[in-house]
Amino acid sequence: MFIGIDWGGTKMEVIALDRDGETRARHRVPTPTSGYDDCIRAVVDLVASAERTAGERGSIGIGIPGSPNPRTGIVRNSNAVLINGRPLGRDLEAALGREVRLANDANCLAVSEAVDGAGRDARVVFGVIVGTGHGGGLAIDKKVHAGYQGVAAEIGHYPLPWMTKDEYPGHKCWCGKLGCLDMYACGTGLELDYLTTTGTNRRGRDIIEAKRAGDPIATGVYERFADRLARSLALLTNVVDPDVFVLGGGMSNVDEIYCELPALITKYLFGDSFETPIRKAVHGDSSGVRGAAWLWKE
Repeated sequence: MFIGIDWGGTKMEVIALDRDGETRARHRVPTPTSGYDDCIRAVVDLVASAERTAGERGSIGIGIPGSPNPRTGIVRNSNAVLINGRPLGRDLEAALGREVRLANDANCLAVSEAVDGAGRDARVVFGVIVGTGHGGGLAIDKKVHAGYQGVAAEIGHYPLPWMTKDEYPGHKCWCGKLGCLDMYACGTGLELDYLTTTGTNRRGRDIIEAKRAGDPIATGVYERFADRLARSLALLTNVVDPDVFVLGGGMSNVDEIYCELPALITKYLFGDSFETPIRKAVHGDSSGVRGAAWLWKE
């Protein structure tokens, strides 16, 4: 049995899968805000709950925001700031009494979709989270490819490619740098553009509905979002050229984006055409927790 935990900023979710990917147990709780030790205890309780429900012991994989340094095990780059600077893997292993595999949550998306999702027929799967932020994960032969530094596919924190004069030097990102894609090719970027354009806050889903109703301002904001997402995928194609892109996160549910992206990407691609499939994540919001479980799948 394969146990996966998705450690999110607001919730923790556990799933137990059998070898065929069928769910044996599933449960979620709010992520504790009272401290690091309470979060460790919450993971222990989730594992115990899953094993009690399934009646079987399982391997444990955990997807986290941020990533562990492959040499020290120290977590960095997490917006769940209480795990930054901590040897999370070692602490979890001590609390659970067994080996634990950690991976960035976007890498878990890529693994999930590579194993039994939208990329099951592909060798190199690039998962792109287009949600509150813009993130990426890379799976090769259905395994995480984290890279030598453990930061492969951290696409949210390279600058918006091919910036226009109006875009330069870019919004200040939460990481401290300017122009990161995390501030553009995502739901936050869509809403920020609308606010900058109109002086009014509006939720992403409402902007999309206004665009579909023909509102010219919302249409312009959406078109800039789509073009910025296309620039990200064009750069990734130039560097990685995966067999398939799989999109997850809230903005991946905007269905028209799949028809429009190929032509937009072609404008920026160093090549004569863009043929790479772009697919919606089959497992949707479950991709992260399923991918965490599949960190142990051989």
